[in-house]
Amino acid sequence: MSKPIYELVNELPTKNITTFALNSLDFAVPGQWQNLVGFENTIRTVTGETDESMIQQIGDRAVYLFNDKSEGYQRALWLYQTIDGTGSNLGKLALANKVGEKVPLLGLLNRLTPKADKLQTIDLSLKLVVEIVAFCKINGIPGDSIGDFVSALVDNYTGPSLMRMAALVCFDGLIPLGPDFLRKVTSVLGGLTPKELEKNEGFKRINDSIPGSNTSGKLDFIGESFGSVKGWMDSFVRDRNLTPQKVTNHLQNFIDVSDDRLDYLAAFLDMSTNYYEHTGIQTLARSLVERAVAEI
Repeated sequence: MSKPIYELVNELPTKNITTFALNSLDFAVPGQWQNLVGFENTIRTVTGETDESMIQQIGDRAVYLFNDKSEGYQRALWLYQTIDGTGSNLGKLALANKVGEKVPLLGLLNRLTPKADKLQTIDLSLKLVVEIVAFCKINGIPGDSIGDFVSALVDNYTGPSLMRMAALVCFDGLIPLGPDFLRKVTSVLGGLTPKELEKNEGFKRINDSIPGSNTSGKLDFIGESFGSVKGWMDSFVRDRNLTPQKVTNHLQNFIDVSDDRLDYLAAFLDMSTNYYEHTGIQTLARSLVERAVAEI
């Protein structure tokens, strides 16, 4: 049993490395993400409601829905939390005293280990699979409904959900893998074997949640997921003229980094942020509140 949803939303940080990094992407998805924290504040903001008794009813219903294990909300939360990795907590602790000042990347290099392209490709692909499966859990549809996810991504993704996808493209695609990251990911996934996938720590953690009867089937699902979203990612990058340098320029508001250290910058973001968990909790809270209002 996770923490209650109201506690999770109340405990979201207002300022840390994750929020600074996400705010730096406002240029890519302008106005889409505000760091909405606090359960009651979320209810008031999402619904526009001011009546205290109605706010209480909405909150009670949202808590009830989250606690109902026949719903998929707690599983979605677990996925968002798990895919962010165990290294992020260490990074957050190490950098906790850096909030509010510019972080010098040069001084952190001995703590950072850039990932090889294959490992980065698997990480990006698994995060995308988490996005799809969590979407299905939240909406009560089968976990392999890639087509429904892509339709929602194109037509309905907004707020924290859209910001999470923007961060996936920028922080896990463009910065570590370069402007042709879509080609690289396609190539690496095409040559990946089930044995190699089984050795990946992220896959070991979420293996049971990935559709497929065996590792080969799960690898097929991973490939199909990326192939189905690749077009959206390509349009997202082209429509905004996104480049690694453009993303880095905006990150330089809070971190000192040069353009020839992008692999280390990617490792820094991987270690110090938990953007999937942070925006995932906000997505869950918004979804629960909207559903609660509809059911009262």
